[in-house]
Amino acid sequence: MNRISMKALAVFVSCGFVFAALASNGCSRASANSITLAGSTAFQPFAEKLAERYGETHKDVQINVQGGGSAVGIQSALSGAAQIGMADLLELPPEAAALKSTVVARDGIAIVVNPVNSIKALTIDQARDVFSGKVANWKDLGGSDSPIHVISREEGSGTRRSFDKLVLVGAKLAPSALFQNSTGTVRQAVASDPTAIGYVSIGLVNDKVKALTYNGVPANDTNVKNGSYPLARPIFLLTKGEPSPQTKAFLDYMLSDEAQKTLEKEGLIAAK
Repeated sequence: MNRISMKALAVFVSCGFVFAALASNGCSRASANSITLAGSTAFQPFAEKLAERYGETHKDVQINVQGGGSAVGIQSALSGAAQIGMADLLELPPEAAALKSTVVARDGIAIVVNPVNSIKALTIDQARDVFSGKVANWKDLGGSDSPIHVISREEGSGTRRSFDKLVLVGAKLAPSALFQNSTGTVRQAVASDPTAIGYVSIGLVNDKVKALTYNGVPANDTNVKNGSYPLARPIFLLTKGEPSPQTKAFLDYMLSDEAQKTLEKEGLIAAK
């Protein structure tokens, strides 16, 4: 699907309460010293880190970072509810044509399981079969005799859209899949369920989940950089019209050597 569907936008309205909250708070009329970012939950913690660093030397600027998913990022930038939208997509949909887009980083998507799971790797076909529900028991992959609990992001998520295109490739997600509204809650769900499988940003993999080798290639930044790991996508910053001086200054900072080094240290791949 190369467009954000009306169904996705319905999910965005119901689950992406952030957008509604932004609009009701009048963020489009925010003070000159206030900057709001909204969208990608995969990039949200990294944006928060950069906002914190920036605030150390720009105490007169208030930066608010909200999630909600890439659909929220695009729509909030279009409406002016946020000065900067965040979207992690293989490519931007036509709806974003009115926005200026800047790639701030690249990020891999790791397929993750609970650390107690004995499975260490999946082939392309195995991953597609698991997430489509064709394979529903871990024993069919050489693991324990237990059902596979698929955890996915909701529609409107950039990570979900990228994963569907790269892994499912036209197949439909398993009907029994459970949905989470952020990358962090996917990680939490997998960490709390020994039979679960999900997908998260490589930059958010920790000791609570185990990243699986995909088609013979370990999921790490080195392999994303050298092109051998195929599950990766850019992260876009989106603005409408000419940004305010304060917004432009923060955008410039996010692309500075200092900020890019911070993103690398935190687990993403620098845009430059």
